[in-house]
Amino acid sequence: MKKYAFLYCLLPLACCLLYSSCKKDSFITSADARLNITADSLKYDTVFTTTGSITKSFKIINANDQKLKLSKVKLMGGVGSAYKMNVDGSATTEVSDLEIAANDSIYVFVSVTINPNAINLPFIVSDSILISYNGNNRFVQLQAYGQNANFLRNRVITGNTIWANNLPYVILGSIRVDTTASLTILPGCRIYSHADAPFIIDGTLIINGTKTDSVVFAGDRLDADYKDLPAGWPGLYFRGTSKNNVLKYAIIKNAYQALVAEKPSSNANPKVILHQCIIDNAYDAGILCVNTSLQADNSLVSNCGTNIALTYGGDYTLTHCTVAGYSNYFVSHKTPVLSVNNFTQQNGTLLTANLNAIFRNCIFWGDGGFVNDEVSVTKQGATPFAVLFDKNIYRVTADPTNSTLSGNIKNQDPSFDSIDVYKQIYNFRITKNSLAPGIDKGTPTGFPKDLDNNNRNNGLPDLGCYEKQ
Repeated sequence: MKKYAFLYCLLPLACCLLYSSCKKDSFITSADARLNITADSLKYDTVFTTTGSITKSFKIINANDQKLKLSKVKLMGGVGSAYKMNVDGSATTEVSDLEIAANDSIYVFVSVTINPNAINLPFIVSDSILISYNGNNRFVQLQAYGQNANFLRNRVITGNTIWANNLPYVILGSIRVDTTASLTILPGCRIYSHADAPFIIDGTLIINGTKTDSVVFAGDRLDADYKDLPAGWPGLYFRGTSKNNVLKYAIIKNAYQALVAEKPSSNANPKVILHQCIIDNAYDAGILCVNTSLQADNSLVSNCGTNIALTYGGDYTLTHCTVAGYSNYFVSHKTPVLSVNNFTQQNGTLLTANLNAIFRNCIFWGDGGFVNDEVSVTKQGATPFAVLFDKNIYRVTADPTNSTLSGNIKNQDPSFDSIDVYKQIYNFRITKNSLAPGIDKGTPTGFPKDLDNNNRNNGLPDLGCYEKQ
């Protein structure tokens, strides 16, 4: 009898487990069933026509203790939609009677490709995804901003070519300015390069930007998660035969190496001249020069892995430039903002070359505690070597060696307007502190305008690329 009594006691438990199992295997049909959708809309920033977008996703979650059947998940635009949908691993425009287990979920992935049209300005492409269950209809809205563009894939530019600003330029594969060719880029042009698309100059590049219509170089991923990432595209490469390059009001950002120049100029002009340019957020180097020549004035080089590296000699003049390095979420400030040397190693052999460099009315600065000396000048061998620092501010433990120094300011904070690494705010103007150490401390030069195109003619000029107003 005791044995049967024990079995009798287990019977309710078994029934309970059986009921629970049956409940999970049954479908909930109530209109009040709990269905969670992790997004009510998917929005895509500027998508260039024909190139396609990133893929975004959302989850459909069955928050019930019973199975739920979705009677329909439908891309409302159907096969003609600019959007493509993948539901639970299947590419489709519509799926019916899709089961979701109790307390389980499925993913829906969505991408968009926009066909060209005759519109020059950005335009909106919309659609929606219908999710039907138990008599309920829910929608996820889809919205993308499309942009027509001039698409150039593996293009070689020959002759004398001019780019106007009627449409952006999207570089796919690579682009190269041929040895005897010149490319002139007019104010307001936007050039977006794919991740594998270097901009190579074997001939001549002329950029005629203005303060109000700068010429911008950036990567072609403009969606929110990627538009500010460094190393989004390779950069500008001025190779051995390149000459007479002049960049005015160019913004070069988010590259791997923003500007690289190599080998001496083939004539008396510097290989590259920068007037009032901004180079920002390059992962490896902002400016990398190898035995070449470069002049820069009233320009800003900021927050790069290595801001400026001038190596294996060359001829350089930087006037009224601000070179600043601050760590952020993507680039750590670990190297001097300015490195200068006259040597290189080639197959285990030390090679040296002549070096002449002048740094005048500049600021070389980085956030404290990361790099002891923001300026590094190193010398090997006995080749001609001349480096002048005239009226600069720099953060160092000791003044640069192997250099001539005149009127420099050491370890006095330049009082940049606003630096907030956590909020990604970097304003390198000097606007709040009338006693900032660089005000009226420069020597007169032939450059009467600062990076904001403001006059520098009120007394002695300020140090750096911005004149306090």
